[in-house]
Amino acid sequence: MSDVVQVRDEGHIRVIRMNRPEKKNAASKELAWGVIGAIQETMADDDIWVVGLTGSGDSFCAGLDLTPAEGDEQHIPQTDQTRYLDELGWVSRFLSTLRLECDKPIVGGINGVAVGGGLSLAMGTDIRIMAESARLIAGYPRIGGSPDGGLSFTLVQAMGYELAMRFLLENRTVGAEEALRLGMVGEVVPDDRFEARFMEYLESLTKVSPITGRATKRVLREASGVDLDKHLRWEIFNINKALGSIDGQEARRAFIEKRDPEFTGRGD
Repeated sequence: MSDVVQVRDEGHIRVIRMNRPEKKNAASKELAWGVIGAIQETMADDDIWVVGLTGSGDSFCAGLDLTPAEGDEQHIPQTDQTRYLDELGWVSRFLSTLRLECDKPIVGGINGVAVGGGLSLAMGTDIRIMAESARLIAGYPRIGGSPDGGLSFTLVQAMGYELAMRFLLENRTVGAEEALRLGMVGEVVPDDRFEARFMEYLESLTKVSPITGRATKRVLREASGVDLDKHLRWEIFNINKALGSIDGQEARRAFIEKRDPEFTGRGD
């Protein structure tokens, strides 16, 4: 596996660590598919009962890597996911892999900032522990997009409809204590204790029968009654429409030029 995704086993625990600290673990094609592949490999390993997902350095995942690809227009960051992958795109595959494909408990260790697709990845985990200095940011409004990666589902599930709408449209930065109050995370830990507590919690889950852990996840994920695959496709339809609009293009120009956007309400 590439060095941008590090995998380490300790007993019945597998820790998957995103490792592009110089880019704040922004999701490149290599990192995104590396995370998905690492989780899929875990599903086939009966000796692994619990999975931990975290980042290296001072970030969890700063979202989609907006560095223009070779041949892209340099003044507009290319955020169209179809540049990368399949019809759902890798961001949607995060939630699909973490929640639908993998029935082993996955604990998100939010060690630092999580933005956009990185926040979708964090919220796709089953249980979340957050470092005191970490920050959560929607990110989508600033590039003219709507949420994807299942974030529209996981946020409503965590905090309810209105608070999810406020968080997404206001594009506020949410600190650890507010994230705990909103239900986005279940525990906040001082920075100097974060790594130890993350591993301690993962170890505590191995005291539960792995059969119980998997069965519990399977029944809870069905409790919402939502067809997640259909929902993820609806998200992709909407974000592609938003990003492809005149306003979406203007939002990305303004973002890269560090100015306020001038919207017209025009879709094409």
